[in-house]
Parts: sequence; C-alpha cells; structure tokens
Amino acid sequence: MKKSTMRSGFVSIVGRPNVGKSTLLNTYAGEKIAAVSPKPQTTRNRILGIRTSRAGQIVFVDTPGIHKPFTKMHKLMVNTALSALQGMDAILLMVDCAQEFGSGDQFVLEALKPAEAPCILAINKVDLIKKNRLLPLIELYEKAFEFSAIIPISALKGDGLDILENELFALLPEGEPLFADDVLTDQPERSLAAEIIREKVFIYTHKEIPYSSAVMIDAFDENPKRLDITATILVERPTQKGIVIGKSGKMLKKIGTEAREELERILNTRIYLELWVKVKERWRENDRVLRDLGFG
Repeated sequence: MKKSTMRSGFVSIVGRPNVGKSTLLNTYAGEKIAAVSPKPQTTRNRILGIRTSRAGQIVFVDTPGIHKPFTKMHKLMVNTALSALQGMDAILLMVDCAQEFGSGDQFVLEALKPAEAPCILAINKVDLIKKNRLLPLIELYEKAFEFSAIIPISALKGDGLDILENELFALLPEGEPLFADDVLTDQPERSLAAEIIREKVFIYTHKEIPYSSAVMIDAFDENPKRLDITATILVERPTQKGIVIGKSGKMLKKIGTEAREELERILNTRIYLELWVKVKERWRENDRVLRDLGFG
C-alpha cells in the first residue's frame, strides 16, 4: 500500500491585537467563524478554523491578541494566547507591516523563544505600504528571531496566502485529516451566534463600549420553521446601555438586523433574533460571568 503523503496538524496563529489573525482564519476556512472589526482585541477566546485541501488539513488556532492586560478578562485573554504556543505542530506569527516595531512586538518574540514548534512569520497588510518599506522590516525580523520562513501577505485580499499555506504544510507531520472535509470549525452554532452579534457591537459602537460589552446566548431553540435565538448584550454602565439601544431603539435594531442576516446566510436557515441589553457592573472582573463567557 502506498504511504500517504498528506499532511495534517495544528497551527497556532499569534500576534498583537488587530494584525489580521481572524481575517486570515476566516479566509482560509472559507466562511465567517471569527469576529472581525477594525478595532483591536476583537477576538477574546481560542477558536479553531479548519483548512482542508488535497495536501491535507491545517487546523488553525486563532488566539486573542497579545497585549498588556488591565482587567481580569484581558489577563485570561493573554494567557489563552500564550498557552496556544505549546503543543502545536507549527506557529504562525502575524505582524502588521503598517505599524512600527515596538515593545509589544519584542514581547511577542520573547514569548516565542520557549516554544518547541517551528515558526513562520506572516507580514500582513502589505497592500497598505510601499514595497521599499518591506525589505527593512524583513531584515529586522530575520535578525530578531529564527523563522522557518517569512512571507509577505494580505489576509484581506488573499495575496501570498497560497505561498504561506505551502510553507505551513511543509512543517506539518504526515497524516490523514483530523476532521471531516466539510467541518470548518469546532465552534458550536450558539458560540458562533455570540461572535457575530458581538462583532456588530464592535463595528457600530465607539470609544469604550466595544471593550465593555459581551454577548451571552440565553436561548437557542431550533424548530421546523426557524431558529429562535435570544441573547443579552452585557455592558458595565447605564449610559452604555442607552448608547447600545440608541434613540428609539435604532442602534439595537441595526445590530440585531445585521447579525440576523449574516447568521441566516452562514447557518442557511431562517432566524428570529431577540436582543436585550443588561448592565452588569465590572463584569470583566467577575469570575462567574467570565466562566459563563468561556474564560476558563
């Protein structure tokens, strides 16, 4: 019997906030499975995204951005990201080429040093800078860390992703796929619903509200005609509740309509979505709330 030449394994995607990790995950999975917004710290939990091809299967582990924590929730987020450096077949570090190299980048590189898995650097958002700025950045990272490869990409436009995928497969062990071909994520549908609703809150609210909010799914009921979802958006202050609801409920309606339409497309079913907004002071320091939200 001919030995399989397929390769399959786990690849952790790490980096600072807002470098495009979730965009890359969604692009490779071929579907929205992680929340994406222009604001940093959109991803809060560890999410699996699965890329299956003739070459084999890459199980991507998307992680929260590594940053200086200032609440208990943020400490748990950073711990989640750092723990994903262990037990992987490969690590993919993503950086934003439009941002200056700083202490946060150095911290991430230091965190990579104890990891045993080989690491590839993906320099993202190359469509936003002139080519003559790219070479010095590559040289900087070549001197700072021993990467298996350094690949310039645009996760949003798809540039360089075929090259990156080939380099990642080369690092994975030979073996059959770990998940069925049609599986894109290990996320339950109710978790995906919370992700999509929270994404809309991030996109349409401003200042501190995206970071002071969370989404809890209260009910998730399937019937022959549709899927009924009831969710609560948590905020920390009454003034934030008023902003999320909006004048005459317009903001909450906008968040709900866009989340429902996107979920109907992803889940391919009719959905009735009911949203509530609740004030829970200092929920980001509350162990019980954090457990309910999937933090430990």
